[in-house]
Amino acid sequence: MPDTALFAWDARGHGKNSGPRGYSPSLGTTVRDLDTFVHYLCQTYGYAMEEVIVIAQSVGAVLGSTWVHDYAPKIRALILASPAFKVKLYVPLARPGLRLMEKLRGNFYVNSYVKAKFLTHDPERIASYNTDPLIARPISVNILLGLYDTAERIIADAGAIQTPTQLLISGADFVVHQAPQRTFFERLGSPCKEMHTLEGFYHDTLGEKDRAQAFTLIRSFIQKVEAGVPKVDLSHADKSGYTANEYQQLQQNSSPFTLKHWHFALTRLSLATVGKLSDGIRLGWETGFDSGSTLDYVYKNQTSGRSPLGRFGDRTYLDSVGWKGIRQRKVNLEELIGAAIKSLTESKQSVKIVDIAAGHGRYILDAVAGHQIDRVLLRDYSTINVEAGKALIKEKGLAHLADFQQGDAFDQASLANLSPAPTLAVVSGLYELFPDNAPIKASLAGLAEAVPEGGFLVYTNQPWHPQLELIARTLTSHRSGADWIMRRRTQYEMDQLVEQAGFEKITQRIDEWGIFTVSLARRVGKTTHSAQANSETTQA
Repeated sequence: MPDTALFAWDARGHGKNSGPRGYSPSLGTTVRDLDTFVHYLCQTYGYAMEEVIVIAQSVGAVLGSTWVHDYAPKIRALILASPAFKVKLYVPLARPGLRLMEKLRGNFYVNSYVKAKFLTHDPERIASYNTDPLIARPISVNILLGLYDTAERIIADAGAIQTPTQLLISGADFVVHQAPQRTFFERLGSPCKEMHTLEGFYHDTLGEKDRAQAFTLIRSFIQKVEAGVPKVDLSHADKSGYTANEYQQLQQNSSPFTLKHWHFALTRLSLATVGKLSDGIRLGWETGFDSGSTLDYVYKNQTSGRSPLGRFGDRTYLDSVGWKGIRQRKVNLEELIGAAIKSLTESKQSVKIVDIAAGHGRYILDAVAGHQIDRVLLRDYSTINVEAGKALIKEKGLAHLADFQQGDAFDQASLANLSPAPTLAVVSGLYELFPDNAPIKASLAGLAEAVPEGGFLVYTNQPWHPQLELIARTLTSHRSGADWIMRRRTQYEMDQLVEQAGFEKITQRIDEWGIFTVSLARRVGKTTHSAQANSETTQA
């Protein structure tokens, strides 16, 4: 393929990159590195993301599939060779042992047991592997364990991936297990996918002696996707499909003849009784575990309760993975709101911010601190939140800058007529609470009318949650105490709704657990957006 530009990437801690060998702060950091690298290539060489095809092998294949799942880039295709979804450690109880050692010792390194002769049959490749000084054999234990955790999440939620995907499996792989690779393929949501097993191949699929077989398959798949693959439309994913089916199952009562049913029943009972010794849990029962009051309590992250038992329960509650993700979401919100403010300031545009469902407003007021802002308008549907937000504005001495009003975040006309027109709109933690897409479309349409071309939108999403069923069976929402049942939106779906409204996604952040994303999008010109929409309709 002589007309194809090729770029190679080494993860941090490898190759000619600086830093400790085999180390990264986290696997999520390395995935973000990959996102940054591909965007850098597109910006530097003038490529559209839709032109990019990613070919990844082994650990790189886990990074590539995680990037596509978490960030939903609009790349043309993903080609995975022997993804290391589950490494063969050969030592009984190796993973729990490594976790225990990490807790006791802190981070340390594990030397690779793999010998070159078990990677490939190619003698030149074996010799190169044995003598190449840039190959790092040690791997940081946090990355090794993060690899397992992330792979399990991506396999479990492979239905969220809509990118055309080819999977190549090495038939005689001594390094990784095949079963997770096949499970991943079976669950893949992409309507364009294919899997091939290369019999007799060792783990180094693309460096095997007979690698021509692999590249023949790759070339054929590339030609297939370049000939044209219909774009998947998820704007109606609330009615049918992957997450809609999951949501419908959560709405059904669990069978009383299962251990899971009684586990959830006992958990709910304990939270509704002894759990109320925790101030945070008691507040959740009073206002809803998804309310603005609860989120404000989680942001403060200060243990409080009746008796030592209540304080212990409160600390456990605040340290749950979902609330840790919420606090990281706040950090990511502040970063991207700051980036939008900086861009507006550098282009000499006024900085007028609206948050259409601000809760108590703590995160947005913290985010604008230290920046030159013209105006901040906070809105929320709840009277309790409005009053608490006004008090917080007064407490922070921001009455000259900020105002808090009651308003419906799904009222398209109300949003379209916001005055003054915002140059930065923020929607955080709202759309995740509502399963239907119609109100989200109305909300985004209203913001698209209000925000001028070149303005920004910061929005959040919840593409994954490891405790989704636990929450549905044990916790209540702010809506009259109803069960807190959520429909996840894959990042692909959420980004598509935003794009259809007239915004172009620029960048994204996600927590280490893959639960909450924060994205920054720019309002594109109405003429451009209309032409783009017509083009997509024609392709479909």
